[in-house]
Amino acid sequence: MIRISRLAATSVALFMLAGPAFAQTQPSPSHLALARDVAISSGMSRSFDAMSEPFLQQLQQMNVTRPEIRTDLEQVVAMLRPEVEQQKQKMIDNAARAFASRLTEAELKDVATFYKSPAGVKYVQIQPGVLDDIVRDLATWSQQTAQFVMTRAREEMSKRGHQLN
Repeated sequence: MIRISRLAATSVALFMLAGPAFAQTQPSPSHLALARDVAISSGMSRSFDAMSEPFLQQLQQMNVTRPEIRTDLEQVVAMLRPEVEQQKQKMIDNAARAFASRLTEAELKDVATFYKSPAGVKYVQIQPGVLDDIVRDLATWSQQTAQFVMTRAREEMSKRGHQLN
Protein backbone atom coordinates (compact mmCIF):
# COMPACT_ATOMS: atom_id res chain seq x y z
CA MET A 1 0.00 0.00 0.00
CA ILE A 2 2.85 2.38 0.79
CA ARG A 3 4.35 1.57 -2.61
CA ILE A 4 1.07 2.58 -4.33
CA SER A 5 0.89 5.82 -2.32
CA ARG A 6 4.44 6.74 -3.27
CA LEU A 7 3.69 5.96 -6.90
CA ALA A 8 0.53 8.06 -6.79
CA ALA A 9 2.32 10.95 -5.07
CA THR A 10 5.17 10.79 -7.57
CA SER A 11 2.73 10.71 -10.47
CA VAL A 12 0.84 13.73 -9.15
CA ALA A 13 4.08 15.64 -8.56
CA LEU A 14 5.33 14.88 -12.07
CA PHE A 15 1.99 15.89 -13.55
CA MET A 16 2.04 19.19 -11.65
CA LEU A 17 5.61 19.89 -12.76
CA ALA A 18 4.83 18.97 -16.35
CA GLY A 19 1.64 21.03 -16.39
CA PRO A 20 3.36 24.27 -17.41
CA ALA A 21 5.23 22.44 -20.18
CA PHE A 22 1.97 21.05 -21.55
CA ALA A 23 0.38 24.48 -21.32
CA GLN A 24 3.17 25.90 -23.48
CA THR A 25 2.54 23.49 -26.35
CA GLN A 26 0.01 26.02 -27.67
CA PRO A 27 1.78 29.39 -27.52
CA SER A 28 -0.30 32.54 -27.76
CA PRO A 29 -0.38 34.50 -31.01
CA SER A 30 1.85 37.19 -29.47
CA HIS A 31 4.31 34.52 -28.31
CA LEU A 32 4.44 33.06 -31.84
CA ALA A 33 4.79 36.52 -33.37
CA LEU A 34 7.81 37.24 -31.18
CA ALA A 35 9.30 33.85 -31.99
CA ARG A 36 8.77 34.50 -35.71
CA ASP A 37 10.46 37.88 -35.36
CA VAL A 38 13.44 36.17 -33.71
CA ALA A 39 13.61 33.52 -36.45
CA ILE A 40 13.73 36.26 -39.08
CA SER A 41 15.94 38.81 -37.33
CA SER A 42 18.43 36.11 -36.29
CA GLY A 43 19.21 35.43 -39.94
CA MET A 44 17.66 31.97 -39.83
CA SER A 45 15.35 32.74 -42.74
CA ARG A 46 18.45 33.55 -44.79
CA SER A 47 19.38 29.88 -44.41
CA PHE A 48 16.03 28.87 -45.86
CA ASP A 49 16.70 31.19 -48.82
CA ALA A 50 20.08 29.54 -49.31
CA MET A 51 18.40 26.16 -49.42
CA SER A 52 15.40 26.99 -51.62
CA GLU A 53 17.02 29.27 -54.22
CA PRO A 54 19.20 26.48 -55.67
CA PHE A 55 16.05 24.53 -56.57
CA LEU A 56 14.96 27.36 -58.87
CA GLN A 57 18.47 27.83 -60.19
CA GLN A 58 18.69 24.15 -61.11
CA LEU A 59 15.44 24.47 -63.00
CA GLN A 60 16.77 27.51 -64.87
CA GLN A 61 19.91 25.58 -65.84
CA MET A 62 17.75 23.39 -68.04
CA ASN A 63 17.68 26.22 -70.59
CA VAL A 64 21.38 25.59 -71.21
CA THR A 65 20.71 22.09 -72.47
CA ARG A 66 17.32 22.90 -74.01
CA PRO A 67 17.38 26.47 -75.36
CA GLU A 68 14.01 25.99 -77.09
CA ILE A 69 12.25 26.00 -73.70
CA ARG A 70 14.04 29.07 -72.31
CA THR A 71 11.10 31.51 -72.42
CA ASP A 72 8.60 29.02 -70.99
CA LEU A 73 11.09 27.94 -68.34
CA GLU A 74 11.71 31.55 -67.26
CA GLN A 75 7.94 32.05 -66.95
CA VAL A 76 7.54 28.87 -64.90
CA VAL A 77 10.38 29.86 -62.57
CA ALA A 78 8.79 33.31 -62.11
CA MET A 79 5.46 31.63 -61.39
CA LEU A 80 7.01 29.18 -58.91
CA ARG A 81 9.01 31.80 -56.99
CA PRO A 82 6.01 32.95 -54.85
CA GLU A 83 5.10 29.32 -54.17
CA VAL A 84 8.65 28.60 -53.03
CA GLU A 85 8.39 31.70 -50.83
CA GLN A 86 5.25 30.22 -49.24
CA GLN A 87 7.17 27.04 -48.52
CA LYS A 88 9.93 29.11 -46.93
CA GLN A 89 7.35 30.89 -44.78
CA LYS A 90 6.18 27.49 -43.53
CA MET A 91 9.73 26.76 -42.37
CA ILE A 92 9.89 30.14 -40.64
CA ASP A 93 6.63 29.27 -38.88
CA ASN A 94 8.12 25.92 -37.84
CA ALA A 95 11.19 27.70 -36.49
CA ALA A 96 8.93 30.13 -34.62
CA ARG A 97 7.08 27.24 -32.99
CA ALA A 98 10.40 25.67 -32.00
CA PHE A 99 11.56 28.94 -30.41
CA ALA A 100 8.19 29.49 -28.71
CA SER A 101 8.28 26.00 -27.23
CA ARG A 102 11.68 26.64 -25.65
CA LEU A 103 11.64 30.33 -24.73
CA THR A 104 9.11 32.40 -22.84
CA GLU A 105 7.68 35.58 -24.32
CA ALA A 106 9.90 37.64 -22.01
CA GLU A 107 12.99 35.74 -23.16
CA LEU A 108 11.99 36.14 -26.80
CA LYS A 109 11.56 39.89 -26.26
CA ASP A 110 15.11 40.05 -24.91
CA VAL A 111 16.44 38.03 -27.83
CA ALA A 112 14.52 40.17 -30.35
CA THR A 113 15.87 43.32 -28.72
CA PHE A 114 19.40 41.99 -29.08
CA TYR A 115 18.98 41.16 -32.77
CA LYS A 116 17.65 44.67 -33.42
CA SER A 117 20.53 46.31 -31.56
CA PRO A 118 23.64 47.43 -33.47
CA ALA A 119 25.57 44.49 -32.00
CA GLY A 120 22.81 42.05 -32.97
CA VAL A 121 22.59 43.40 -36.51
CA LYS A 122 26.35 43.06 -36.88
CA TYR A 123 26.24 39.56 -35.41
CA VAL A 124 23.71 38.50 -38.05
CA GLN A 125 25.79 40.13 -40.79
CA ILE A 126 29.03 38.37 -39.86
CA GLN A 127 27.47 35.04 -38.92
CA PRO A 128 27.79 33.42 -42.39
CA GLY A 129 31.52 34.19 -42.49
CA VAL A 130 32.02 32.91 -38.97
CA LEU A 131 30.15 29.71 -39.80
CA ASP A 132 32.27 29.28 -42.94
CA ASP A 133 35.41 29.62 -40.79
CA ILE A 134 34.09 27.14 -38.25
CA VAL A 135 33.14 24.58 -40.89
CA ARG A 136 36.56 24.94 -42.51
CA ASP A 137 38.33 24.52 -39.15
CA LEU A 138 36.04 21.72 -38.01
CA ALA A 139 37.51 19.18 -40.42
CA THR A 140 41.06 19.83 -39.18
CA TRP A 141 39.96 19.88 -35.55
CA SER A 142 37.99 16.66 -35.95
CA GLN A 143 40.94 14.84 -37.48
CA GLN A 144 43.38 16.16 -34.85
CA THR A 145 41.01 15.32 -31.99
CA ALA A 146 40.43 11.79 -33.29
CA GLN A 147 44.18 11.28 -33.52
CA PHE A 148 44.68 12.71 -30.01
CA VAL A 149 42.01 10.44 -28.52
CA MET A 150 43.48 7.32 -30.14
CA THR A 151 47.04 8.22 -29.06
CA ARG A 152 45.94 8.85 -25.48
CA ALA A 153 43.77 5.73 -25.41
CA ARG A 154 46.70 3.62 -26.65
CA GLU A 155 48.94 5.13 -23.96
CA GLU A 156 46.43 4.46 -21.19
CA MET A 157 45.61 0.96 -22.42
CA SER A 158 49.34 0.20 -22.68
CA LYS A 159 49.71 1.16 -19.00
CA ARG A 160 47.06 -1.47 -18.29
CA GLY A 161 48.85 -4.14 -20.31
CA HIS A 162 46.76 -3.92 -23.49
CA GLN A 163 47.85 -2.99 -26.98
CA LEU A 164 45.46 -1.15 -29.31
CA ASN A 165 46.21 -1.13 -33.03
